[in-house]
Formats: sequence, C-alpha cells, structure tokens
Amino acid sequence: MTHPFLDLAPLSAARFAAIEDRVARLLGTRQDVVIMQGEALLPLEGAIRGTAGPGTTALNVITGPYGQTFGDWLRDCGATVIDLAVPFHTAVTAEQIRAAFAEHPEIDFVSLVHAEAATGNTNPVAEIGEVVRAHGALFYLDAVASIGAEPVLPDAWGVDLCVIGAQKAMGGPAGVSAVSVSARAWDRMAANPGAPRRSYLSLLDWKERWVDGGRTALLHAPAQLEMLALEACVERIEGDGLETVMNRHRIAARSTRAGAVALGGGLEPYVYEDRDAAPVATTLRVPAGVVASELVSRALASDPALPLAAGGGALAKEMVRVNHYGADATAGAVRDSLAALGAALTEKGLNVNVEAALRAADGADRH
Repeated sequence: MTHPFLDLAPLSAARFAAIEDRVARLLGTRQDVVIMQGEALLPLEGAIRGTAGPGTTALNVITGPYGQTFGDWLRDCGATVIDLAVPFHTAVTAEQIRAAFAEHPEIDFVSLVHAEAATGNTNPVAEIGEVVRAHGALFYLDAVASIGAEPVLPDAWGVDLCVIGAQKAMGGPAGVSAVSVSARAWDRMAANPGAPRRSYLSLLDWKERWVDGGRTALLHAPAQLEMLALEACVERIEGDGLETVMNRHRIAARSTRAGAVALGGGLEPYVYEDRDAAPVATTLRVPAGVVASELVSRALASDPALPLAAGGGALAKEMVRVNHYGADATAGAVRDSLAALGAALTEKGLNVNVEAALRAADGADRH
C-alpha cells in the first residue's frame, strides 16, 4: 500500500528553520527557539535537566499536577527544592513569590505552569515575571496549555525557558514541541556539568550543532509529518489572527462558566474566581453524592466526541473538565457539553435547567 505522505521529499533544514521562525513570531520573542521532536514533556524535562544541578535552589510553584512533576525532576538533578503549593481552585500570586524570595534569598530558579488544563486555573505570569526578574532568578515556564488561548510573551515577561506544545489551544499536533531559550539560560546550561549531552534530552546539542551552526544541518531526521502539521497549524493561526484565536477561547470559557452556574443541580465552577480561570479549559465541581467520572461517562454516552473529561487521579471523583480548546473553542461545543451534563445530572435525580444554561452561555458569548 502507498500513501501520498510517504512520498514527500525529506524536510530540509531551511524549512525546519523557517517553521521555528514562525513559532518565534507567535511568541513575540527574539530568543532562540528550538523545535524538539517529541511531545512537550521532552523540552520540559530537557530544560530542567539542562539548567538545574546540585548548586541550584529552586522555587517550584505547584498549582496542579505538572508542578509536582517539575519538583521531582529538580530533585533528581540534585537541586534544593522549595515547593510553593496553592490550592488547585486558585492561582499563585506575585506577592507569594516575593515572600518566598524574602524567606529564601538563595533561590536562583523558578518553575511555574502558566495555565493548568488539568485543574482549570491560570497564573498571572506577567506580574510574577516582574518579581522574578527583580530577584535575578532563572524563570522556567510551562506554557503548553496557554499558547493560543491567552498571551504568552517570554521576552516581555522575563521568561528564560518557555515551553509550548501545539496539541491544545493551537489545535495542532502533539508529536513536536518548542522551547524559547534566553542567553542566560544557555549560559547556565553551558556551565552545568550535569546538563545532558549526546542525548535526546539535550538542548545543548541543539545549541551547538544547530543554532551555532547557522541552522544548516539537522541533528537527526525530523518528524516530517508532525513538522508539516505544526507549520499548517501556525499558518492557520496567522491567517485568523492570534487575537481572534485567543478571543474564541476566552468566549468559550466565559460561556461555559456562566452556563454551568445557570444549569444548577449543584454543579459549580471548580476555580472560584473568574480571574483565576484558564481560557483553555473550564473545570467544574460536581454535587455531593455524584462521582465525576461516572457523570462524564453518562454525558459522553450521547456523544463520545464531546470535549468532556473527569479530573485525573483523586480529582476523578469531584471534577469535570470541559476542554474547550482548539477546534472545540466554539459555541456549539460549549452548548452541547452543557446539555449533555444537564441530561446526565437529570438521570441522577437532580433538578437542572438546561434552557437557562444555554441562554446564559449564549449571553456570555455576546459580551
């Protein structure tokens, strides 16, 4: 059997570099941008292992499950880790970061997740970046979920390592990802004897063999189809306009939140404050006596394609996620999700008002 994709000419270094340049423009950055040939966990781990070591004191902010993972990686590197954990229904504040610096002035690395799709919160990175910059610490940011749903501006925010993936709000492939790297971060890696070398995790390999070489020879055969999908994804965002794409996500989040409140039945936003709610996904707390994973299963029985999921781990009992990102950042996806949740709650014997929920969602869409 043959397929037209199997007959494509190999992806050239020039085409690869051009895609990196488009990603850099999407981020509004003058930093080096490296597209890595794997899901975003690859640069997320590679960036930490490249810059952290036994002499590092890291402030690791935990507002969801990924923050916990970053702390584990940092400890594996031998870093001293100070965890700053906040409840998953809220966001960390710049004042909390400032207080951590005052208590631990030796902190020289900060790890933070921008938007937590898993918990539905988003952190005020611009404000936090000012505090981190004033302290002088290296700033590492996971913007995988937020890119395409809200502004991500590594240069303006003083972010030294900004990792993105295309599979959520960008509506693109999961098999490639990117990281912007500041000159300070490259220097930290070069001085780190534990930084991965001759490794798939190595950012320094990309620096020395790709960036410093003028981006003329790739390290290895690129993931051709994923790179072309990423190029098409960025081209689509450029065509629509990034602000338009972000606005679709903001509207979807606002509509879902308003609709869930109007639906009733004990369903309520998991993230308490509107300002802390991520535009990429809305999380909802189920009423007492209802298991979230069972409610989602029942809601999906009518349409398995709905962007609904239960929370992970222990949150599977109490949290429903409406993943209104990418192709699902639409009024139709929001309305269908609310209707399905309303039907599932009704089957549980709870009193809901689906029509009121849809009216509230439509009203939020118009504001």
